[in-house]
Amino acid sequence: MTIRQATDEDWDAIWTIWEPIVRAGETYTYPRDTDYDTARRLWMETPRHTWVALIDDTVVGTYYIKPNQPGGGSHVCNCGYMVAPAMRGKGIARAMCDHSLDEAIRLGYRAMQFNFVIATNITAIALWERCGFETVGRLPGAFHHPARGYVDALVMYKQLG
Repeated sequence: MTIRQATDEDWDAIWTIWEPIVRAGETYTYPRDTDYDTARRLWMETPRHTWVALIDDTVVGTYYIKPNQPGGGSHVCNCGYMVAPAMRGKGIARAMCDHSLDEAIRLGYRAMQFNFVIATNITAIALWERCGFETVGRLPGAFHHPARGYVDALVMYKQLG
């Protein structure tokens, strides 16, 4: 697997991962009906950098990195990760997280924060904990899950360097 910065030409492949995850509405707060162009702006233009994970030149995962907050909070970064459903459980998310931690340090961030980890996403929570993140906050009933109703969201944090 290789991880490299995403290019405009990668967007169609990223969209094939992004769209079904967002349409399912179980792990991200993006509106479930987000259209192609809006999604592209959100994932490719708003972040500081967007990356893709490739196996045999096929995009199998993607992540972005950006400041968590502007100004006085810009030393803490935020990332979002997506893996193609058929490729889950193969270490891709872990590789992207490790890559993003290295990249965050390279970019001068002092910490990484995940603002809204859905409490029902136990696979992601376990991975982030293995990567050294701690749950520093719980937002009761903050996410409206399409199948489970109102569920908690977690704030997870890791100091860097």
